[in-house]
Amino acid sequence: MKETNRATFTSKIGMIAAAAGSAVGLGNIWRFPSMTADGGGAVFILVYIGCVLFFGIPVMVAEFIIGRSSKANTTGAFHILAPNTSWKWVGRLGVLTGFVIMGFYMVVCGWTLEYIWQSVSGKLATVTDFSANFAALQQDHLKQTLLMTGFAALTLLFTLSGVRKGVEKSSKIFMPTLFLLLILLGIRSVTLPGAINGLEFLFKPNMEHVKSTVFLDAMGQAFFSLSLGMGCMITYGSYFSDSSNLTKTAIQVSVLDMFVAILAGIVIFPSAFALTSNPDTILDDLINGGPGLLFITLPQLFNEIPLSMLWSSLFFILLAIAAITSTISLLEVVTIYIQEEYKRTRHESAVLVAIGVLVLGTVSSFSPKFFGLLDSVSAEWMLPIGGFFISLFVGWYLDEKLVYAQLTNEGKEKFGIKFLKGYRFILKYLAPLAILAIFVYGLIG
Repeated sequence: MKETNRATFTSKIGMIAAAAGSAVGLGNIWRFPSMTADGGGAVFILVYIGCVLFFGIPVMVAEFIIGRSSKANTTGAFHILAPNTSWKWVGRLGVLTGFVIMGFYMVVCGWTLEYIWQSVSGKLATVTDFSANFAALQQDHLKQTLLMTGFAALTLLFTLSGVRKGVEKSSKIFMPTLFLLLILLGIRSVTLPGAINGLEFLFKPNMEHVKSTVFLDAMGQAFFSLSLGMGCMITYGSYFSDSSNLTKTAIQVSVLDMFVAILAGIVIFPSAFALTSNPDTILDDLINGGPGLLFITLPQLFNEIPLSMLWSSLFFILLAIAAITSTISLLEVVTIYIQEEYKRTRHESAVLVAIGVLVLGTVSSFSPKFFGLLDSVSAEWMLPIGGFFISLFVGWYLDEKLVYAQLTNEGKEKFGIKFLKGYRFILKYLAPLAILAIFVYGLIG
């Protein structure tokens, strides 16, 4: 039975901002540039855009359908749509995936706060060994725990404020701010002497750097970047109004997410090529990506720019905003699950989840191996498995009339039966096969 008094987003802008905020995260800023550098620049970008359009958007729509038609949390949705079946484990996997991701992601979020402070205070401008500076932070477990606790508390504050005053309102503030910062940093990056080399590498197809696995890499990035398979879009879909156009929303969110990723490339590539004296070394740094790119390579490059304190401060504020839009959505997924499945208050549920995340995050900060394990297990196993079964669920299990009703808002939207058949064909065959390929590639790659 559907929950009739469930909170909903108050506006179309708020709905799109919240869903885009869930999709946009650190993966757009450190993972996308790395994949692009390793995949032939524009070649990877074109394949990535194709994967988003043909696979990412259909799976996102599928998650929206599950969420809005059930008006329930990720696990409750499968209880309602597939009662007395094993499909509920797909929902439980989504909740667990969100919790596991927060277990290492919150550590990185804490690092962004430290680097904001180092930038604003001027300390970062005096650093001579950036590797040692970052290593010192990683070895200071007390500081990492305090930083992570601060970031978790800020995330918790928005979650406790509810769907409208917390999740939606914060997204309306954070997303425009994120775009503004990206544009400012992008303008500064492309106006650096020698920036043209970075722009050429980013937008000019380079077949010498194309890997045989570029399609699989692009598919993996598309699903990771769009937050598919972790329950976020099902949860947010349950807050959509019945008049929301699910397909248009998925397209708008995906385009915004791609735009952020490309803007991040415009910030990073021209800066990297303009400010380095060794293009081969900087290319290796870009390919390796990850924390080293954000907290070692880029800070060192920013120090070569006049007013480095300003630009490094803006960059790490950008990182923190990208991070918190994701942590808010992840915390919401697990919080609403606890609240609805175990009949607890929102306050009790959110605090309980936050404590659990801090425990897991503390272990991650003490053990780089455990940190890496959570990262790889969630990205290479849990997300593909979740996306695979969600595609099968909407493609094969859900009644076609329900899917059509959700896609057309009970016949009010102009979608024909041919569109429905094409959409379900993607979910039945193409998307599962593509996701399965990603999964197998993750195992053997």
